[in-house]
Amino acid sequence: MSTRNQKVAIVTGASQGIGAGVVDAYRKLGYAVVATSRTIAPTDDADILTVQGDIADPATAERVVAAAIERFGRIDTVVNNAGVFVAKPFTDYTADDYASVLGINLAGFFRITQLAVPHLLAQGGGHVVSVTTSLVDNADARVPSVLASLTKGGIQSATKSLAIEYATRGIRVNAVSPGTIKTPMHAEETHDFLAALHPVGRMGEVGDIVDAVLFLENAPFVTGEILHVDGGMSAGH
Repeated sequence: MSTRNQKVAIVTGASQGIGAGVVDAYRKLGYAVVATSRTIAPTDDADILTVQGDIADPATAERVVAAAIERFGRIDTVVNNAGVFVAKPFTDYTADDYASVLGINLAGFFRITQLAVPHLLAQGGGHVVSVTTSLVDNADARVPSVLASLTKGGIQSATKSLAIEYATRGIRVNAVSPGTIKTPMHAEETHDFLAALHPVGRMGEVGDIVDAVLFLENAPFVTGEILHVDGGMSAGH
């Protein structure tokens, strides 16, 4: 059972894939976790609090942060994992595509981070780590991705800006920039194509990204870092 001395992590997009892996990893570190997504189910673990909601809705961020403080009394880490990827030619994007991707990828990141920072400061510091995409740094003609670049690229720039803004106040801000990872987001029939996008010739595993998040969590001299875990995508082709 949680005590007020136990560290607490918030994880968005936590119901499957990378998010679910991150939840498990922080529990193994001894953290209590507030896990949120639109479809997340309750759990029997007393140190995991699940909150259903669309992170694009500012009210979800408010409920998640309030629930963390009410249940556990503190916040130490925020993992901004929630994201949506829509691959279309630029002129095929619809107004609904634009609103959905910006709402989840950018507005969700902005509001929950903004609400959590005062609580991190109250603990004397903490960590914000976000999941972006290596397509931001290395666009690929085979994967049209303007909305991903617009939103996840914004998060990468914000990561550096926040890292500098809070560097003297104990809050570290980092990002993990993955290649394509084997998650339920990607149908199995696409795996051969997706594997070929990476210089190493394969997709990444959820554990690769989880390990990167944990490295950043346990690296007190690292802030403002964009850690590429992408099978060489960001280096070139």
